[in-house]
Amino acid sequence: MKILSYLLVYRRLLLIVLTPLLLLPLPLIIKTKEAECAYTLFVVAIFWLTEALPLAVSALLPAFMFPLFGIMGSKEVASSYFKDFHLLLIGVICLATSIEKWNLHKRVALRMVMLVGVKPAWLMLGFMVSCAFLSMWLSNTSAAAMVMPIVEAVAQQIIRAEVEADALEMSCSNGSVNPALELDEHIEECESTEWKEKQINGYNNSVASTVCTVENENEKGNEQQNLPPAEAERKGRKDKYDGILKVMCLCIAYSATIGGLTTIAGTSTNLIFTEHFNSRYPDCQCINFGSWFILSFPIGVIILLLSWVWLQWLFLGFDFKNMFKCSKKKTAREEASSRVIQEEYKKLGPMSYPETVTLVLFILMTILWFTRDPGFIPGWSSLFPEYKSYIMDSTAALVIGVLFFIIPAKTLSKTSNGENTLFGYTPLITWKEFQSCMPWEIAILVGGGFALADGCEVSKLSEWVASKLTPIGSLPLWLVILISCLIVTSVTEVASNAATITIFLPILSPLAEAIHVNPLFILIPATLCTSFAFLLPVSNPSNAIVFSYGHLTVMDMVKAGLGINIIGVAVVMLAIMTWIVPIFDLYTYPSWLPNIPSTNDTGL
Repeated sequence: MKILSYLLVYRRLLLIVLTPLLLLPLPLIIKTKEAECAYTLFVVAIFWLTEALPLAVSALLPAFMFPLFGIMGSKEVASSYFKDFHLLLIGVICLATSIEKWNLHKRVALRMVMLVGVKPAWLMLGFMVSCAFLSMWLSNTSAAAMVMPIVEAVAQQIIRAEVEADALEMSCSNGSVNPALELDEHIEECESTEWKEKQINGYNNSVASTVCTVENENEKGNEQQNLPPAEAERKGRKDKYDGILKVMCLCIAYSATIGGLTTIAGTSTNLIFTEHFNSRYPDCQCINFGSWFILSFPIGVIILLLSWVWLQWLFLGFDFKNMFKCSKKKTAREEASSRVIQEEYKKLGPMSYPETVTLVLFILMTILWFTRDPGFIPGWSSLFPEYKSYIMDSTAALVIGVLFFIIPAKTLSKTSNGENTLFGYTPLITWKEFQSCMPWEIAILVGGGFALADGCEVSKLSEWVASKLTPIGSLPLWLVILISCLIVTSVTEVASNAATITIFLPILSPLAEAIHVNPLFILIPATLCTSFAFLLPVSNPSNAIVFSYGHLTVMDMVKAGLGINIIGVAVVMLAIMTWIVPIFDLYTYPSWLPNIPSTNDTGL
């Protein structure tokens, strides 16, 4: 047992040492550039999947392994670590930093929730839509972290209102002389218990609040074997309270991921795919912000709505009659929700000058992305006909991003004497604030993936892989796509999304070329499915954030996530076989691909 405990403690160190040693026969025996590149790829992939080393550190391994093996020079490898992707990421993070700093995200989220109303199902949908919208422009992690405190406050108030109503009803049914007094005592006792519990656990009001009311009901239920009918009915609502908390948490975790699917900047996997595709197929200019939005927005909307129905049915029951019933009188739960949301919105006050400027720049960046090269009409990039291909989405992102460092955060204000009051010049965001939001680990991780992809090309490893994958062309195309989707969906549950897509893109691109189909037929579904990390708290940071609030068990997440994984893969398969086909003319072998003899007998 002592040996096992030592192995458990030093398992990462053992993995770091043993992985290169056990794989070392590959380059020593075969002694080809393909084998040496494969050795590097396997070592990095294993470290990424197991996270034995930090992801960014593992991504730096090709920077010294490729020169040592003679695959690429140091200067060539170094140039792979910084690409157009990084410039686009910098521009997007400038926008995200300003949105977070000036609380524009909170105003948008609360306003969206206020628009849909406070009925439980619609309230849940409102939070899902607002979180998904934020994750379209911010990182999924940031979107979940921003919205979750608001959801927690609303959920706690809903349960408190339900408990107050139940307690009052029970007191009246038992013939209590002063039900209001008993209710106050019950609430005070609960608040005292909850405060002590928070002090012990070290949590604040916005993280991991404990619903003491539900726990008190559990204790009472265990103590009393024969409950009166009113008490039995009240105890029966425990599952209802638990369901409210669980469904509110899960809807934020999943909507943050789903929203990121719809824009190139929404998640790192989309950015990695775009850079990989444009680097591997430079003659194809079909993937841009507008084309990606057109293909992925319907997918995101359908998955979001089906996920809403699934979560509602799984935890609360899907009652169409009550959902669409028009009633002017609000229940205690609805009154509590409305009160909290209105109070939170009032705290924000009127829209400030920095919020207004941030919103204007956000709209301007979006317009520039959509109108750069829409395809059906000439875009603004056609104003530069001699070097139109030089202008990318990163160009617009950087132009707007730099403005955040120039535009002042305060305007001149006049005193009672009519004189202008001078403020020290401070831009909308500072470099220190930008650095705190910039995901440097993802930037280096993606750079390592590009270096691996370039090494596979130079060493001819990708050609070797393509030749070995040629027999797969005998399978129907839809089955090849489905297998690819299922594999990446499974792997991404235990590995980071960015690492998963970085590993599989250099494999799936040669596969598409080998079976003589448009690479987009396989790469688009695989990229979308890489984001479907819904099963476990460790699958992605959004899941971990909501799990940390203490309302979910692992089985809750597995049960809900499995259904959404199935929904996601099914919708992606439907999309790639229907409306995505005419967008990129997928059934036609593109001219920007090498003309390889077809082995796809069963065809399309």
